[in-house]
Amino acid sequence: MQPRRSMKLVHPWRVRLSCQRREGSPYDGFSRPGRTWRAAAMLNEAAGLAVLAALSPTAVLVSAVFLGSANPHRTVLTYLAGAIVMTAIFAAVVFVALRAGQLQRPRESRPRYGLRLGLGTAMMLAGGYLWRRKPKPPDPAKRDRRIISRLLATPRPWAAFIVGLLVYAPSLTFIAAVGVVATSKASVAASVLVIALVIAITVMFAWLPLVVYLLAPVRTSRVLHSCDGWLRLHGHVLAVAGLGIGGVLLTLDGILGLTGVVA
Repeated sequence: MQPRRSMKLVHPWRVRLSCQRREGSPYDGFSRPGRTWRAAAMLNEAAGLAVLAALSPTAVLVSAVFLGSANPHRTVLTYLAGAIVMTAIFAAVVFVALRAGQLQRPRESRPRYGLRLGLGTAMMLAGGYLWRRKPKPPDPAKRDRRIISRLLATPRPWAAFIVGLLVYAPSLTFIAAVGVVATSKASVAASVLVIALVIAITVMFAWLPLVVYLLAPVRTSRVLHSCDGWLRLHGHVLAVAGLGIGGVLLTLDGILGLTGVVA
């Protein structure tokens, strides 16, 4: 008579982990709370970089000009459409390129954190360059030949769309925000939702003034025009601060990842 075999109960997550290890899956074995914490950290980092990318004095000044046009609703919506088209296309390109490199896999931690270190260093260098290269005060006697200024002189819907494309041309901070999402272990569906949030935050100074204008048009126009002079004087400092803060955060993240402090 053969001895009766004892049955051992195994947690389903352990079965899944062992199966995925045998199949070579990139599953890293973290528990549900661990993965939730990682997703929250990724979301916070990406949203924070998107806020820094949104700090564009030019975007606020353009919104003020368009809200004072003959058809403010249509002009600002067209400006917003151009901003969304530009950021969405470039976000898709960055996301596909990084996912094609498989940087989200656990074994690619060194290239992943090396990329973040490189982006952070580039942002700090760009901030230092902008700080040393202070803008010259405009000369009233000379005509402004910049393309955005010429398009703002005739605030029409087609011109507003082009201005949206130009103002929201990809910045290093925006690329870093999309890179954080693309190199995370989140699924494609979750990554698309987070990138949509990143885009909404990045272009918020294109849609937020319109929302406030619909609620209080007179007061919004007064506030935007009163901020015009302050933004022209301190916009350079805001741009440098955004690059500097984002660069420091990404550089620290890259160093901690390369040294093994964070996985």
